[in-house]
Amino acid sequence: MRKHWVSVFLAVLLLSVMGIAPVAAEGAQPPVATPQGLSIFTTYPSQVVGIGEHLNYDLKIHTESVEGEIVTLGVEDLPEGWTATFRGAGKVIQSVYVRSDEDVSLTLRVEPPAEVDAGTYAFRITAQGASGLASFPLEAIVKAKMPPRLSLSSELPTLKGSPATTFRYSATLKNEGDEDLSVNLSADAPAGFTVNFKLSGQDVTSLPLDANSTKRLSIEVKPLDSVSAGTYPIQILAQGGSAQATLDLTAEVTGQPQLSITTQDGRLSAQANAGKETPLKIIIRNNGTAPAREVELKDTAPNGWKLSFDPQKIDEIPAGQQAEVTVNMQPPEKAIAGDYVITLRARPADGVMKSADFRITVTTSTLWGLTGVFLIAIAVAVVALAVVRFGRR
Repeated sequence: MRKHWVSVFLAVLLLSVMGIAPVAAEGAQPPVATPQGLSIFTTYPSQVVGIGEHLNYDLKIHTESVEGEIVTLGVEDLPEGWTATFRGAGKVIQSVYVRSDEDVSLTLRVEPPAEVDAGTYAFRITAQGASGLASFPLEAIVKAKMPPRLSLSSELPTLKGSPATTFRYSATLKNEGDEDLSVNLSADAPAGFTVNFKLSGQDVTSLPLDANSTKRLSIEVKPLDSVSAGTYPIQILAQGGSAQATLDLTAEVTGQPQLSITTQDGRLSAQANAGKETPLKIIIRNNGTAPAREVELKDTAPNGWKLSFDPQKIDEIPAGQQAEVTVNMQPPEKAIAGDYVITLRARPADGVMKSADFRITVTTSTLWGLTGVFLIAIAVAVVALAVVRFGRR
């Protein structure tokens, strides 16, 4: 019997040396660790505030207590004259219940006195629960407010285009002060220009701008078609309260051809004979500020009409000059006498197409008229003979 117990003792001793724990007896439960501990913290423990403003610290409380616990909140070493309030779910609170599987979020609002001096102020927040006491250091850096200040800039303040171009400038508007502003936008542009401001695709004339924030603006400048070639300055003004900023922009307008179609006497009408080719002299005038090159001529005429241009294309019409073109018109032979409309168009290679409507009065041949009268006379004679012959019966 003694040898048996000695053998068991030696076996247990060998297992212990090898790091193998003996199996617990049936019905016995291994001990369970019960984690304890409480913490309170914020991601941003040091904040900068201007004189006359308050601070908000976003806090979190965590517990490792399995059962959860009620935690009482407090602030230590708060400077004289300062007030601190804990807030949760929009209410003023002094304690909070924390569960082990969920952190609780709350806010600490700290209000310095109105006459506080600039400087750095330190204090601590505390959390007291069944599992212990936790604390966390906070810091408030009070600075004098930056005066209201705006800046307005653009990386490309000079753009080039024709009078048909919409000049689009991208600008950066920044509030460099510590105070939110409502900024009004305006422009001083030469006559013949319109200026629009856009923010995120929407037209604006004013916009809110938070302290130390930036917004991107689109400034659209559109000249009238009659604007001459040249360099035009445009000044943009942004004003918010006592703060203002200006931006100088430049629009370089290049020349553009501008055509018109008319005749020597200015009348847009003519006559043509049915079935015959009739010439019509027209004038293509360039009223623009740049040469009109490779001007193509086209037409829209009634069905059955034949039209041709001589020349068919004009190589160049210098600015302020004109070119004469002959339009050969031929109405169909069986056209009915009356007024018709033809449309003539001229399009330069680097400009806008222009068109003009001409009223053409078509006359028919006298021979056709006499033939018609003769046929009518024959018809009347035939009817008369028929009446005479068959009327007696």
